[in-house]
Amino acid sequence: MTEQWTQRAADIQSFKVMDLLKRAKELDAQGHDVVHMVAGEPDFTTAAPIAAAAKKAIDDGLTQYTPAAGIPELRQTIANWYQTRYGLDISPERIIVTPGASGALLLVFSLLADPGRTFMMSDPGYPCNRQFLRLIEARGQLVPCSMEDKFQLTPEAIRSHWKPETAGVLLASPANPTGSVVHKDELSNISETVRALGGELIVDELYHGLTYGFDANSVLEVDPDAFVLNSFSKYFGMTGWRLGWMVAPEAAAPELEKLAQNLFISPPTVAQYAALAAFEPECLDIFEQRRQAFQERRDLLVGGLRELGFEIPFTPEGAFYVYAGASHLTDNTFDFCWSLLEEDKVATTPGIDFGSYRANEFIRFSYTTGLDQIEEALNRLRLRAERG
Repeated sequence: MTEQWTQRAADIQSFKVMDLLKRAKELDAQGHDVVHMVAGEPDFTTAAPIAAAAKKAIDDGLTQYTPAAGIPELRQTIANWYQTRYGLDISPERIIVTPGASGALLLVFSLLADPGRTFMMSDPGYPCNRQFLRLIEARGQLVPCSMEDKFQLTPEAIRSHWKPETAGVLLASPANPTGSVVHKDELSNISETVRALGGELIVDELYHGLTYGFDANSVLEVDPDAFVLNSFSKYFGMTGWRLGWMVAPEAAAPELEKLAQNLFISPPTVAQYAALAAFEPECLDIFEQRRQAFQERRDLLVGGLRELGFEIPFTPEGAFYVYAGASHLTDNTFDFCWSLLEEDKVATTPGIDFGSYRANEFIRFSYTTGLDQIEEALNRLRLRAERG
């Protein structure tokens, strides 16, 4: 029987980090000592108060469908968070709780991108964004972004690459894979540029909370009509719970809820009740301790990689990634990363997962592992370089 899958499915590329992660776990199962620096997932387990809240929800029988936009208590709690963290008055009606930030991406692109339209985004950038667009017969418009611009879109780049079919711009701050942050003045300038061109602005703020030495500004401070995506996965450490949210303009919220009703029915129920505990002071203290640990890891990794000759033009300000130039070691980081895993048992991600601009020169290192493991990875890289 000949398999006749859709062209849509054929066009969607594999998420290479998941291929590498799968192989790394196979090597673990075979008894190898793999240093894991590949996945965008905190190594810390779910905070105990969140787990306790989930258990209570199950014991209380809170396991059925919820409203498609999320339970009212959680929407209100997230709205309160914007007041506490950013000084913003956000109506809970504008909060759409989703099955992970991936669910939010699917909703917002379904709302804003008709077939044939494009959304502009940075190259390098999170690879699944453009795959979501392909799924709905739209397209990601990747714009090469230089190290001098911290791999972020600028107003000048947006204006020069804007096309009749461009529907809007997707920013990420802090960004995956680079850890760069778009600061308040830059957010304002980008917003003004996109609005002047008649486009929509979406900002991925998934790594808010994981910035080092400062708190990142939300785009909502300068553009109340922007669409903001966030998640409980990163700062809140709830990756496997699959829970995120979106802040949408008031007029868009009912349409997004309608889409959510059809696509998801509702977000995961137990995860929603568990997430209520994430905003309690006890949990926030845990998250801030983890934030400090991530900063210590970043500093060790950046310093060690620079000593080994990797090109890191700026210290990442957020997330938990270092996007490092490795042209002194290879002109094909895809093959190099696979070799590094198979031969040296260090799992990393090649730049080609994040776009095409200078992709074969870069490797993403995730500092989602302990200081001792980072030291071990640096030692293995040192030995690898000596072997040539």
